[in-house]
Amino acid sequence: MTEKLYYLDSHLASFRAEVISCTQTEKGFEVVLDRTAFYPLGGGQAADTGVLGNARVLDTREQGKDIIHLCDAALTPGTQVEGTIDYQDRFVRMQQHSGEHIVSGIIHQRWGYHNTGFHMNLQSVVIDFDGVIPVEVLPEIEAEANRAVMRNIPVRVFTPGPEELAALSYRTKRALPWPVRIVEIPGYDTCACCGTHVAATGEIGLIKLFSAIPFRGGTRMEMACGVPALALLNRVFEQNKQVSRLLSAQITQTGQAVEKLLCTLESWKTKALNLEKQSLLARVDAFGGAGNCFTFGGDLSPDGLRELTDGAARVSGGITAVFGEMAEGFDYCLALPGGDLRSLNKEMNAALSGRGGGKPPFQMGRLRASKEEIRKFFLEKGFRQI
Repeated sequence: MTEKLYYLDSHLASFRAEVISCTQTEKGFEVVLDRTAFYPLGGGQAADTGVLGNARVLDTREQGKDIIHLCDAALTPGTQVEGTIDYQDRFVRMQQHSGEHIVSGIIHQRWGYHNTGFHMNLQSVVIDFDGVIPVEVLPEIEAEANRAVMRNIPVRVFTPGPEELAALSYRTKRALPWPVRIVEIPGYDTCACCGTHVAATGEIGLIKLFSAIPFRGGTRMEMACGVPALALLNRVFEQNKQVSRLLSAQITQTGQAVEKLLCTLESWKTKALNLEKQSLLARVDAFGGAGNCFTFGGDLSPDGLRELTDGAARVSGGITAVFGEMAEGFDYCLALPGGDLRSLNKEMNAALSGRGGGKPPFQMGRLRASKEEIRKFFLEKGFRQI
């Protein structure tokens, strides 16, 4: 049986242990020690990695009463080895896990909801609850959770006796047989848990809630604590500084500045469309009586391309083809009031690397051909270029 040093001291980063066994497998070498600080995968918390002697620990799993360390090199049974976990990753997981307990405890106290799913990585925590949590209350929950952090409350981890356990009110997903490991954050949460935790809530540093969305009749919440929360907020702050500089706005007023900019852009867009329409009306006259004809419309909007084609087709007296320039190739519209352009469109797409379709008298799509290739195709069919 492997002694679980991570339960005796979750901050323990290095230790010495005896190699009990080493078995080669397809994935590496499975090493069992008499004692370990490596936490195995479980309870929503990822396994520790690190170094054992001259071997890298790639994964850690619990198997019966033993802890299996998957290593990239063999270790000799009966020898003593120095073990060192990747402590920064462990500490982040402790911050995330303890912060999740505080948030889940607050929600359980307020609404009686249970945590039905839990996934934690080094960037964030995702929690599923069996009830609806309005997104507008997230700031309240976050503020209360961070008050618990600032109070630096000692985290108590214990295994109560059978009678004490029976009398204890604690969060759990299902009925558990004794013995049960309990993690208590006084005033906020008491929960059955097999993970590693900080010694006091102040070590969590920061709790930030990101979102709460409907999920399977309940709520899926995403959050981050400690180091990853601060790193994300620093990235967001840096981005907002750039937006602030570009908009010449105070850093706390970038939202209003962007809203004002969008209103201005919408006004400019409306003016540009009106100018385009006026220009299109003037261009339509050139198609009068032209018969089968084509033109390159320049940098037209999708609506402008359709409007020019529609207007030109009403006066040309034949098939009208209009091409709008794109970064690669051309958008196109073919029009013949009362006619059927499907055969022409199919032939054109085959010849000019195009795709498109539509109703018989009006076809739309995109060509990957050059302007010269398009001009040659239509001139050979007797079309007139406008």
